[in-house]
Amino acid sequence: MQERKVMLDGQTLTPEMVMEVVAGAQVEVTDAAWERVRASRARIEEQVQAARVVYGVTTGFGKLADVRIDGGDLSKLQMNLLRSHAVGVGQPLSTDVVRAMLTLRANALAKGFSGIREETLRLLIEMVNRRVHPVIPSQGSLGASGDLAPLAHMALVLIGEGKAEFHGRVLPGAEALAKAGLKPVELMAKEGLALINGTQAMTAIGVLALTEAVHVGLAADAALALTMEALEGIADVFDEELLRVRPHKEFLAVAGRLRQWLAGSQRVSRQGILRVQDAYSLRCGPQVHGSSWQTIEYVRDRLLVEINSATDNPIVLEDGRILSGGHFHGQPIAIAMDLLKIGAAEWGNISERRTERMVNPQLSGLPAFLAPDPGLQSGFMITQYVAAALVSENKVLAHPASVDSIPSSANQEDHVSMGTIAARQCRQMIHNVAHVIAIEMACAAQAIHLQQAEGYLAPATRNLLQKIRAFIPAVTDDTSLSEPLERLASAILAGEVPGFHPADVQ
Repeated sequence: MQERKVMLDGQTLTPEMVMEVVAGAQVEVTDAAWERVRASRARIEEQVQAARVVYGVTTGFGKLADVRIDGGDLSKLQMNLLRSHAVGVGQPLSTDVVRAMLTLRANALAKGFSGIREETLRLLIEMVNRRVHPVIPSQGSLGASGDLAPLAHMALVLIGEGKAEFHGRVLPGAEALAKAGLKPVELMAKEGLALINGTQAMTAIGVLALTEAVHVGLAADAALALTMEALEGIADVFDEELLRVRPHKEFLAVAGRLRQWLAGSQRVSRQGILRVQDAYSLRCGPQVHGSSWQTIEYVRDRLLVEINSATDNPIVLEDGRILSGGHFHGQPIAIAMDLLKIGAAEWGNISERRTERMVNPQLSGLPAFLAPDPGLQSGFMITQYVAAALVSENKVLAHPASVDSIPSSANQEDHVSMGTIAARQCRQMIHNVAHVIAIEMACAAQAIHLQQAEGYLAPATRNLLQKIRAFIPAVTDDTSLSEPLERLASAILAGEVPGFHPADVQ
């Protein structure tokens, strides 16, 4: 079987392609992109030979931009840049984020506006392909001038410094390269700046967060369907004609999925049979879930642009000019991540309310806390506590990081994005929501068990119930559900639950 390769040209990368690399695919730069890289480097060499004043090439950085650097020190300038900027703190970024970062930085350099040398970019590519993963602390980026500290830790390994994980072991950078059959490079003019001035940490986390958010959103829709079955909800709220009078396409999409999930159900009710209206957490599913899906659309659009952008400074234009600008500023991704935080939070908020309706006997008519023997048993009482704690934590994390700014570099860099903080918070929130959805699924499955209603479910929800049962069997006596819920949440994040489209179920 031929090994999957993802081609990088600086123009056509998608989040799905990045996720292929995260999963282990190889990367390769297209021939046309290599031509642009070589042409861009030639323009830098011309400026160096002419001894022109170019920011970050023949000058210092940030507030030190007015300091002229002697020609003999240009390589040392770039090496010093990496060493001085690699001061991140906190837990290392996970391997999936690191692989995404390496890929995104390579793709940005492949656009041919950064002046990187071919051999330096080739080493970056080979680090992806041979799984040399730099150890990158997760904290310390202001999100402008890009993700300086995280990318500096990434780039240190290219010069044989820093640390990297290789085959499960954390090694000094030079040793990790050697074991992978690679040699470090000595950076030349502009190269250090080209490697670290960009938004690839926040964008890498953003790509992973988006992917997981899609999985969580589909699971939220599926959980709503199963809860509708558990509580004999009124299915008229998913009527297509009803939804078309307020035709947000995401509302229609959610309602369409719910109709597919519930097709053939003998459990769901109709308006006026058991009650006239359901509570908002059931009745407003298309509106609330659909609004969260709107944030997905926006974030995907922003990421598609960003992952195919040159985000360093200065930019080496095709007409030979080298101009300073602000493409390193992470504001587009910062705002996108903050928006996705809100969308994810709402999936969790409304899910927790549905869980409360199932465990509360005054609202459900079911045994208290879904326990077979309430009083002697506490059943699912504390699962609702956990869901409530998680959604409360998300309300704190949802505060927008992008509205904050602290000046840096002696006030030269006087407005920053905090985009990497937003991205990290966003992914944490999505993981929290996956656990909240897992709790709702577990409670709905237990409610159906207590009512002996399995045989009356729709084919799609019956299939979903079987998937949930693989993680959490029906509870007949009190037991710790911590580990089963963790496994179910992990499966949700990975897209394994529901793991199929309801239309696929016959």
